[in-house]
Amino acid sequence: MTSNLRLRILSALVMAAVALGVTWIGDWPFRILAVLAGLAIYAEWTTISGISSRRGVSLAYFVLVGIPLLLVLFGVPVGVVLPALLAVFLLGLAIPGSDGKSRWGAWGILYVVLPVVSMSMVRGDTTAGLVGILFLFAVVWGTDIFAYFIGRAIGGPKLAPAISPGKTWSGAVGGVVCGTAAGIAVLMVAGASAGWAFVAIAVVLSVLSQIGDLFESWIKRRFGMKDSSSFIPGHGGVMDRLDGLVAAAFGLYVIGWLVSGAETPAAGLFGN
Repeated sequence: MTSNLRLRILSALVMAAVALGVTWIGDWPFRILAVLAGLAIYAEWTTISGISSRRGVSLAYFVLVGIPLLLVLFGVPVGVVLPALLAVFLLGLAIPGSDGKSRWGAWGILYVVLPVVSMSMVRGDTTAGLVGILFLFAVVWGTDIFAYFIGRAIGGPKLAPAISPGKTWSGAVGGVVCGTAAGIAVLMVAGASAGWAFVAIAVVLSVLSQIGDLFESWIKRRFGMKDSSSFIPGHGGVMDRLDGLVAAAFGLYVIGWLVSGAETPAAGLFGN
């Protein structure tokens, strides 16, 4: 085992312990963690896109992204948060910028706030929310871990060589299979329903997490960056670590919304 892999594993274990501990508590501590992660991702987004080099514009965007994040932090209903998000997004698009970077700041607001809202609403302060978030973590983490190791072990055709040369189809398929199995295992341990519908949901979330990973790789490649930052030893930045979760969390929220409503997305899926 290389020193970099050991560092990567140690960092992952520490982050998992913190995430699981706060997830177990739920409610406002979970919202605080989600909002802090969102702010960290947005800081990296503005650095990657070059917005951070323009202090006035950067400050304006942080004020805008802070509005819906504060609403989430204080537990404001999603029926207020989402219109506020739309408003600040449109204001972000209106910020002038001759180099075209302003639009990246506005789209970054959606990229950050939507998953923060999604995870906060899914978790809530209910047992169903706890099961739902653990299911989400299991699928995303299982996908990420096994895609990495299976891809390295088997190799084969590249998944998207122009975007992320290291990813293979064997890793992608192995990630879906193992991520789905991990999610179903969590449901079975929790005593929740684990029928074929949840297998399908897990597959969708696993695929979304890999799309999120590829999207972040595309963003970095577009701006000539290797990592979003060096904040997490062995992993790069917060955005590097949570890219798959960003997409999968929003996907789970949309599914839960369709089943039981925007305010109680976990109740219809993971409630007893």
